[in-house]
Amino acid sequence: MNKKENFIADINTGYSSKGESIILGGAMLDGEPIAEVHVKIPLKTLNRHGLIAGATGTGKTKTIQVFSEQLSNAGIPVLMMDIKGDFSGIAKEGKEEGFITERHAKINVPYNVAAFPVELMSLSKQNGVRLRATVSEFGPVLFSRILDLNDTQAGVVAVIFKYCDDNQMPLLDLKDIKKVINYITEEGKDEIAASYGKISTATTGTILRKIIELEQQGGDLFFGELSFETDDLMRIDENGKGYVNIIRLTDIQDKPKLFSTFMLSLLAEIYQKMPEKGDVGQPELVIFIDEAHLIFNEASKALLEQIETIVKLIRSKGVGIYFVTQNPMDVPSGVLAQLGLKIQHALRAFTANDRQAIKKTADNYPTSPYYKTDELLTSLGIGEALVTALNEKGIPTPLVATMMRAPMSRMDVLSQTEIDEINGKSKLVKKYAEEIDRESAFEILNKKLTEAAEAAAQQEEQVPTKSSKTGPSTTEVVTKSVLKVVTSATFIRGVFGVLTKIFKK
Repeated sequence: MNKKENFIADINTGYSSKGESIILGGAMLDGEPIAEVHVKIPLKTLNRHGLIAGATGTGKTKTIQVFSEQLSNAGIPVLMMDIKGDFSGIAKEGKEEGFITERHAKINVPYNVAAFPVELMSLSKQNGVRLRATVSEFGPVLFSRILDLNDTQAGVVAVIFKYCDDNQMPLLDLKDIKKVINYITEEGKDEIAASYGKISTATTGTILRKIIELEQQGGDLFFGELSFETDDLMRIDENGKGYVNIIRLTDIQDKPKLFSTFMLSLLAEIYQKMPEKGDVGQPELVIFIDEAHLIFNEASKALLEQIETIVKLIRSKGVGIYFVTQNPMDVPSGVLAQLGLKIQHALRAFTANDRQAIKKTADNYPTSPYYKTDELLTSLGIGEALVTALNEKGIPTPLVATMMRAPMSRMDVLSQTEIDEINGKSKLVKKYAEEIDRESAFEILNKKLTEAAEAAAQQEEQVPTKSSKTGPSTTEVVTKSVLKVVTSATFIRGVFGVLTKIFKK
């Protein structure tokens, strides 16, 4: 057989699938697509995570759009973290243009316009489904990771959670935990010392400053109730299509700590609540994290370790995570090693450093008798990519240059009127619109301190001046009163938080 015949045989064999699969596009040899060779990814392997990389303007967003469309058609919900704000068009039908018809004729894939069920979500006050979580849902371990605390400081956070648990004081938002820190540093320091040991004011001061930093990045908007329920990400519409949940993050690009806080809490929550799936025919949910370098560039060592741990474990729950970034080198090697599917768009070699990065990138892909990978990485056209995946047996597929199919939905953003229309019809927008501020640690401590101060004042009025020296001080009365704190509020999660199961493994 000649080169072309060998190529066709190798790629068709490498990308064959007994079960359900999705078609990303057509295989290319010597710069030309071969109509009878399709690049198909088995649904069974999509929980093995992946990478979509490439320089600006090479087609990453359209690839995510195509991928999400195919997943939705297969009844698999999608969560898209949209930092650039250019993904919302998937909610509306596309328009068949001449260049699309020509592309699909070359790869022999039918083209039909289609729209997909969408929920628009927000971590801030943008219109859409409001995403929130409580401090107690994080637990002391993850909350300490988010704040980048050392072991001593993390130990104090664990004491705070334990104290609130013992005294039935829910930690719902940041003002709750700030109030508790102020209390154990001042009025309640003797109480804490007696029951849990002495706590350094320098340590609590550092923790408080870290919380204020998080608050300034928008944490005050994120922490609170009503908490988002992860089951609402798993919805299927009346036509059997999986919902595409788009988190609009355009207004928090300069707030990476809030972004990473949300991402880790969501992944930990999904891991906690979803049952083990084992070897299933398709994933329960696929998550795309756009501009992933924003997370990794800002993440502490502890956060990176946390991300790597969750990525390793969450696939057993039927969840696939796909990192989207400009250069594969943006992703830490420990995470990169966990990614089964790699879709690599073109890279640009403007400097010596760029050329070095391209050589390193090429080394991350399987060798191929049909391509010089490092050269091909700089010559791929828009909407073309190198692809390697895992077959149904978990074996890496041959590296193949691919002409990606075009999105069936609109390749542009929605207008504000269209956004309002989607939100107006959304059941989830109505469900999470109300901001709840029920009684929690902040209100409970304020109430008890006020009552104690009033009691102390009344006692001082009743005691004659000459004998006042022998009576209890105001501070003693306050301390004794606060020791009696008992409320009916329930603690939302156990003291060790959402990661208990992870650390037991």
